[in-house]
Amino acid sequence: MAEVLDITKEEQAAIRSAYEDMIASLRTPFSQEDREQMDRAFKLANYSHRHQRRKSEEPYIFHPIAVARICAEEIGLGPTAICAALLHDVVEDTPVTIEELQDDFGERIAQMVNGLTKLDSAYQSESKQAENFKKVLSTLIVDVRIVLIKMADRLHNMRTIKSMPEHKQLKIAAETSYIYAPLAHRLGLYNFRSEFLDLCMKVLERDEYNAVARKLQETKAAREKYIESFIAPLRPKLDELGYPYRIFGRPKSIYSIANKIKKKQVPFEQIYDLFAVRIIVDVPREKEKLAAWASYSAVTDAYQAVPSRLKDWITIPKSNGYESLHTTVVGPDARFVEVQIRSERMNEIAERGFAAHWKYKGISNQRDVYEQWFESVRDILENPNSDTVQFLGDFRANSFFNEEVYVYTPDGDMKALPKGSTALDFAFSVHSMVGYHCQSILCDERIVPMSYVLRNGDRLKVNTNPHQKPNPNWLDMVKTGKARAKIRQSLKEEKRQQGELAREALQRKLKKLHVEDERAAVELISRHFTEGSHVDLYYEIGQETLTIPQVLKPFTVEHGKLVPAAPPQPQIQEKESESRNRRSGAARPKGTTRLLINGEPGDQLEYTMASCCNPVQGDQVFAYLTSNAGLKIHRVICPNAENLMANYDYRIMKAEWVSTTQHSFVAELKLTGLDSGKGVVERISHEITQMDLDIRSFQIAAESGTFTARISLLVRNTDQLLLAGRALQNLDNVSTVSRVE
Repeated sequence: MAEVLDITKEEQAAIRSAYEDMIASLRTPFSQEDREQMDRAFKLANYSHRHQRRKSEEPYIFHPIAVARICAEEIGLGPTAICAALLHDVVEDTPVTIEELQDDFGERIAQMVNGLTKLDSAYQSESKQAENFKKVLSTLIVDVRIVLIKMADRLHNMRTIKSMPEHKQLKIAAETSYIYAPLAHRLGLYNFRSEFLDLCMKVLERDEYNAVARKLQETKAAREKYIESFIAPLRPKLDELGYPYRIFGRPKSIYSIANKIKKKQVPFEQIYDLFAVRIIVDVPREKEKLAAWASYSAVTDAYQAVPSRLKDWITIPKSNGYESLHTTVVGPDARFVEVQIRSERMNEIAERGFAAHWKYKGISNQRDVYEQWFESVRDILENPNSDTVQFLGDFRANSFFNEEVYVYTPDGDMKALPKGSTALDFAFSVHSMVGYHCQSILCDERIVPMSYVLRNGDRLKVNTNPHQKPNPNWLDMVKTGKARAKIRQSLKEEKRQQGELAREALQRKLKKLHVEDERAAVELISRHFTEGSHVDLYYEIGQETLTIPQVLKPFTVEHGKLVPAAPPQPQIQEKESESRNRRSGAARPKGTTRLLINGEPGDQLEYTMASCCNPVQGDQVFAYLTSNAGLKIHRVICPNAENLMANYDYRIMKAEWVSTTQHSFVAELKLTGLDSGKGVVERISHEITQMDLDIRSFQIAAESGTFTARISLLVRNTDQLLLAGRALQNLDNVSTVSRVE
């Protein structure tokens, strides 16, 4: 190996040490030949990345070594995957080629590295992130280890995200929350999912994260003391059973605690289930169920159980392989405590998901839950022309659900579907063709609508008709990604057939105009009229919604190429600009600059505040360049933010507030409380008036002795909004005050 450049002797020693530590962390046994291959992979990666450093200024090679260590230590992958992890960036970032890797390391490792290499930057797509992720996911069917290495890569990037500029942090965190957390959940990597969501929250909801983390730290000693007092009466009862066991308290993630605070609208002090107590029994597989229920009996002998909170995922495991027995009991001081009971095998699967499941795959009667899911992913991937952004949405719908509903076919076969799934989802889960030709559905021998929401224990039968086919309304009736993808595929094929004559007519017209590259011309036209969809373009021409002269009007032919026509005259542009300014005036009051966008004063650009999240000065925000409405300013925690940042990062711009109090912003608060009759509206209005705030709108509704009010206020910044919320919260009979996101 040639001399390594740009790296000091001290750094080289640290690199070697990190590599040896990674090798020591391998859980699986390996041969001398495996060790030699890993050493060769390390040497090639170390040499190839010798000129590169990360944003933190450390040599780049530390990243592949860290990814390999996560694969070895936290997922439990073997030597082949470790080689691929060490080499995962060499093709993308250095002159090394896939062919060279194939010659040096064989086809399997080269295939894995190729699956981890992003698509070429010249690849044309509306969303490169979606395309890249689709490429990685397509390898799931070939070799699941590729996806597991990708997860380790993203986890290390999230752990070291602090060294990135803030606007880059926002994009990476949003993409992680939108794509990688659901994937971790679906592959049963609960530790990964939990850490992903915590790290994303640390970036996207900084203040809320820090507040919960600080409270957890402050209450740590009291919490540990309580856990010990809870466990003490259980130990003798568990000892009597005679099974080897471990029992300990485990704090819940910051994300899950913050989520509870948000959902329940209560302060941290009123959230009691900040931790779960876990009992892990070490018994052979055939005794697992018996030992788990015996342990459950010991717990409920010591403490009163809450019947509605019993979850038996041992008898029927979750669809991602998770097995455990969960119950909630009333502990000391009348506090609810969640207890999780499982075997060592179940615990390994719960923590390492698919990687651990693979180890037990050969055991008889092991239900291969992942193969069923791979099949559904294969169905979504099946259509090569599917829109990648829609594909991501379908994939998320297929992946990120916590609760399931269990229903049965007429033959008694059980199917697990996401909670909220409909009878039509069930039809598609049986088989794609059953879904396509579904005419009616019987639930327990009575006909139900296709939109019927499934309940546990339903027994369903699907009646089909070969002449039946999906229609656009079906998309509103389904929840699962598979059903959605199949319906879209069918509708697209129908549109394609109906637009065939229009396609031929447009091609003839382009030939008459002497356009040489017809494909590029159609791409240009479809981007202008139908957001890049050729099928929709031909369909609309076929339906006469658009005409061929209309679609050609914005373009002209130059040297055999179709190009955009010359822009309108300046004076027309000025009129349009004035019109737009008038339209956006309400959303952006006139005055001095209050935003910097990509470092430039905001008053030099046209922007409006997004109505979906109503940003207020002081909120974490970003700018999004829309296709037809200029720049929109969104809050980082806007309901649409994840989708925008994960799919369209090239349209995202950095935005930051300039300190000023000359402007007012619209913010909406939601109040709930006890309806004490007359005077509720007056008291709330009086409190707002006392704070010298203007009310834009006020809606209130009372039902069963409680009221819900939504109030739009004009405020100057988040501090003023926070004070308003606190003042309203202190009013008699007001239970909760929350900002409408």
